[in-house]
Amino acid sequence: MKKYAHKTMMLLLLLFIGTSFAHNQKSAEHFSSNDLQSNPESKIHSRQPVVKIALLLDTSNSMDGLINQAKSQLWDIVNQFAYAKCGNNSRPGLQIALYQYGNNDLASQEGYVQQVLGFSSDLDEISAKLFSLTTNGGEEYCGQVIHQSLRQLDWGKNPDDLKMIFIAGNEPFTQGKKDFRESVINAKEKDVIVNTIFCGDYRQGIKTHWQEGALLGGGEYMAIDHNRQVVHIKTPYDEIIIRLNARLNNTYVSYGAMGVSRMAIQEEQDSEAMELQEAVAVKRAVSKSSEIYNNAEWDLVDASSRKDFDLAKIKKETLPASLRGKSEGQIQEFLAEKKAERQRVQKEIQQANAKREEYLAKQEKNETGELEQAMLKAIKKQAAQKNLYWE
Repeated sequence: MKKYAHKTMMLLLLLFIGTSFAHNQKSAEHFSSNDLQSNPESKIHSRQPVVKIALLLDTSNSMDGLINQAKSQLWDIVNQFAYAKCGNNSRPGLQIALYQYGNNDLASQEGYVQQVLGFSSDLDEISAKLFSLTTNGGEEYCGQVIHQSLRQLDWGKNPDDLKMIFIAGNEPFTQGKKDFRESVINAKEKDVIVNTIFCGDYRQGIKTHWQEGALLGGGEYMAIDHNRQVVHIKTPYDEIIIRLNARLNNTYVSYGAMGVSRMAIQEEQDSEAMELQEAVAVKRAVSKSSEIYNNAEWDLVDASSRKDFDLAKIKKETLPASLRGKSEGQIQEFLAEKKAERQRVQKEIQQANAKREEYLAKQEKNETGELEQAMLKAIKKQAAQKNLYWE
C-alpha cells in the first residue's frame, strides 16, 4: 500500500512540475510579446536609418522670399537623397516635418507657433503644406518653436537616425519667454542637431545670437539672401520630362477611402509646381521617378510591392470602377502591367534628366538657391556622423 502511495505522490509531483513549467513558459512568451508591443524600439535596428528634418519657417511679413525658396527648392533637396546611402549600402528613409512661427494669424497662447505637418514621407503632402503657407506680421519666438517641435514630434530613439532641425528667420534669436539656450541644449540631449539659417547679413545674424544657437546645438550657422530670385535655366529636355510626367500619372491606381482625394492632391501639386515655374515642375517629376516617392497608402501599384500586400483585403468598392467587376487574377495582371509601365517611364525620366544636367553643366551655370545650398551643406556634413554618405 505504501508502495502505491509513493508512486501516486511521484506522479502528482511530476504532473505539478510539468504544469508549472508550461505555465511559466507561456507567461514568458506572453511577456516577450507584450514587451515587444510596448517597446517598438526593440526592433528598431532591423530597419533602415531615417533622416528626420524638422523645418521651422518664419512666416512673418518679411518672409515671402523664404517661403517661395522653400516651395521651389523642396524637390532639389529631395532629389539629392536619391544619391544618399547608408553604411550597409541601402538608402536611408526621409521624413520631413513643418512648423511655422512668427505669424499674427497663429494663436498667441501657443507663442505664435503652429505644427503644419508632423514627420511625413508623403512628398505630395509636404509640398501641399508648403504651398498653403502665407505670411503676416508677428512675433518670432525661436526658443518656443524649437521647444514645441521637440515636444510634439516623434523623433524616435534609433541612434542610427539623423535628426535635424533647420530654423530660418530674420529677427533676434532671443525673442520670447522661452530661452533658446534651454531649448537648444534639450535638443542636443535628444540627439537632435539644431541648424540656424539667418535671413540677412551674416554679421547681423551673429549679433542677434543665431550663430550661438547653432554652436550650442552642434549644428551649422548660415546666412542667406532669402529675397534672391532663383534663376531657372530652360533646357531642351524640360518639355520631354513634363510629357513623361503625364504618362507617369496614368500608372497610378487609387484605392481605399482616401485614394481618390490623394490622387487629386498629386495632380494639384503638379499644377502648383508648374505655376511656380516650369523648372520646378521638372524637378518634381524627377523626384517622382525615384524610389523616395512612394504612395503605397493610396496607390495600389506601390502597395502591391509590399511584402504584406493582400489584394483580398482591399474593398472592391474603393477601387476604380473599371476594376470592380474583375477577378483577383485579372486585377493582379493589370497591376503588373501598370508597374512595368511605371518603371519604363521612370527610367526615361531619369535618362532625360541626366541629359538635362549635362546640358546645364555645359552652360557653366547652376540653379541652386540660397536655402537649398545652406540645407544640403549641413545635411551632407552631419550625415557623416551617422555613417551616411553621397554617391
